Amino acid sequence: MSTATTPGNEYSVEGAKLLMALELGQKWWKVAFGKGFDERARIRTVKAGNTKALMVQVVAAKRKLGLPEQAAVESCYEAGREGFWLHRFLLSEGVVNHVIDSASIEKSRRVRQAKTDRLDAAGLINLLVRHVLGDKKALRVINVPSVEDEDARRLHRELETLKKERTRSSNRILGLLMLHGVRLDGVRGDFANRFAKIRLWDGSRLPPGIRGQILREHQRMLALQEQVGELEAYRREAIRTAESEVLKKVADLHRIKAIGDNGSWTLVMEFFGWRRFRNVKELGALSGLAPTPYQSGEGNREQGISKAGNRHVRRMMIQLAWGWLRWQPDSELTKWFLRRFARGGKRARKVGIVALARKLAVILHSIWRSGDPFRWSEHPAVA
Repeated sequence: MSTATTPGNEYSVEGAKLLMALELGQKWWKVAFGKGFDERARIRTVKAGNTKALMVQVVAAKRKLGLPEQAAVESCYEAGREGFWLHRFLLSEGVVNHVIDSASIEKSRRVRQAKTDRLDAAGLINLLVRHVLGDKKALRVINVPSVEDEDARRLHRELETLKKERTRSSNRILGLLMLHGVRLDGVRGDFANRFAKIRLWDGSRLPPGIRGQILREHQRMLALQEQVGELEAYRREAIRTAESEVLKKVADLHRIKAIGDNGSWTLVMEFFGWRRFRNVKELGALSGLAPTPYQSGEGNREQGISKAGNRHVRRMMIQLAWGWLRWQPDSELTKWFLRRFARGGKRARKVGIVALARKLAVILHSIWRSGDPFRWSEHPAVA
């Protein structure tokens, strides 16, 4: 049978496949085409977002590389600014696409190394060849959510952003006052009345320039506070009514003592609502709570958690772990923490709370998979 590549990387004419790797820039995309290791990658440039030009290059690459028009196309690109819309477009065009984790791509440990979009695209095509030939560790493929699941993550992520901006505004106001020796314990609801009474060390009022800046900053903070309140009210009502299946899952998780609106919503929308974990190792890795040992020769030490997973879930699990100690004092998890870490000092407690967060994530996932309705109170780890 005639083949499209050399032995060792063989595709029959009937099963010939075009491989494509995209290096996505803000203005231009570098697109690499190839069939295997034996040929130099064909590199082309298209304007960012021009999907029509991209598909034209696909047709041209098939013709140039001697592949039939009906040849399958398999592609990959790194997750980043473009999100998942390009993945969905490629799937609609019949392209088998992989969105890969950029942090998992192999890198040389040389201090200085050349880096260009062209080299990155050529490197991606080689990794894609290895992936197609069976090396499943060459690329770490991301599990792409549906449009609905991706959109469901917007509310709690927007809330996180708004709260950070609100905190920055409050800190900026306190910092501006500190420039003139004025110290306040916070920017509370009665700030406007307190601000009108502020006097400097000599009894004079604040200069007009900084007064105007602080008042404008306070107005921005109040606008942020109003938006936060609206989103939180909407979320509370959505959990209370629980009209959809996903929201019913949020309401079920909300019933556990120590897990509130933030925790239940974030865990469901980021993890339990649409992801499927084959084992607890995947759960720990994706939450970034997995250990990272370093062993070489006689040396053997622990470098801490990987922090390579979903930062929203990792942050939430740490908060839930601290809340668990307070609101579930009689649970088995709390007793385990007190036996192992409570008397070890501040550092031991910080290490222990991460271990507790990992255990709690695994237990919540096991309860989650136990069936419907969720019998939270029957689990030995839950008081």
